[in-house]
Amino acid sequence: MNTAAIIAEYNPFHNGHRYHIEQTRKAGATHIVSIMSGNFVQRGDLAIFDKYARTKTALDNGVDLVIELPARYSLMSAEGFARGAVGIISALNCVDMLSFGSECGDISALKEASAAIEYCIHSSKFDEQIQRGQSYPAALQKALREYYTEDVSEIIQSPNNTLAIEYLSALDNIGSRIKPFTITRTAAHDSDISKSDEEYGELTSASAIRRKIRNNEDYSAFAPVVEAPTADLPRLECAVLAKLRMLSPDDFEQIYDCINGLGNRLYKASRAARSLDELYFLAKNKSVTLARVRRAVLCAFLGITKTISAAPPAYIHVLGMNERGKEILAAANSSIPVDTSLRALSKTSPAAHKQAVFEARLGDVYSLAFETPRPCGSDFTAKPIIVGD
Repeated sequence: MNTAAIIAEYNPFHNGHRYHIEQTRKAGATHIVSIMSGNFVQRGDLAIFDKYARTKTALDNGVDLVIELPARYSLMSAEGFARGAVGIISALNCVDMLSFGSECGDISALKEASAAIEYCIHSSKFDEQIQRGQSYPAALQKALREYYTEDVSEIIQSPNNTLAIEYLSALDNIGSRIKPFTITRTAAHDSDISKSDEEYGELTSASAIRRKIRNNEDYSAFAPVVEAPTADLPRLECAVLAKLRMLSPDDFEQIYDCINGLGNRLYKASRAARSLDELYFLAKNKSVTLARVRRAVLCAFLGITKTISAAPPAYIHVLGMNERGKEILAAANSSIPVDTSLRALSKTSPAAHKQAVFEARLGDVYSLAFETPRPCGSDFTAKPIIVGD
């Protein structure tokens, strides 16, 4: 066995993801496990299809085992997202390689950029820019241009390069033996631009496909069609605004990533905003990105605090598998409990119980984002997706 891990959101699964999987197999992977965001995704939004519908599509298109990335990690910045996912991969103790997309497609260049970032964030130039109110990305770019050549600073301006660098850093921080492998992204991030591939068909970004799905447009040229209800954050708009209006300034300060005044701005914005878009507009300034504001809003709504985000994973929740996925689980020597049942996992330790109950509660909130809302409790009763039986 040569098991590769892919950290993904599959929001939704598309032809570019299929290309990534096939390239990973061509690189020598016999088995592929995907660590997939659950019902909440890193851009500060809801997954358009629920985690089990996305699991089924992933298994039908080349993935062997799907494991859930809890919301406490999927709603974090790139560093936290990578740390949480890599931590789960490492806990399995059977993964040989981590495969990810990047705009540059060069591990050596990404490692150089990772080392440059580590140096720059501890530099006087970076501190100076942060003190001036610059956002983390803007301050980092200033420092990189001060100490490194232009090509290094260009690498980290692309979103998937940024995530790739964080994956490398997370692997390095735990001294992992897992070998990184990258492929070059073939479609622009958050863009309607598409390109054709003779083998994989039309390739475009997930955001462009989501727009087509929500506009009831045909997207079958770009992605497998999923026959499942769609979730949409605007359906929770009043609930989000109501919850945030009930929070105190101290409550906001406890929310993950509410630093450098963002908690105070969110408190003030939540008392004036009449829509989510207005809330984002009022809370954002030059020192914070829109994605960070969106994540902070969802974390405040869901109650994801700094304490919750810092907790290590207490279990590994399996969402689905095929026959090769069963082989991965058989080979695993996990340092934490692994199961397809969240209810069973909740009984393995006090920490697991706390995490499972919290995740189930978030699932109950997500269930209200469908056109026809769903009842509570599905996370504790859901069955895994098994393909090939």
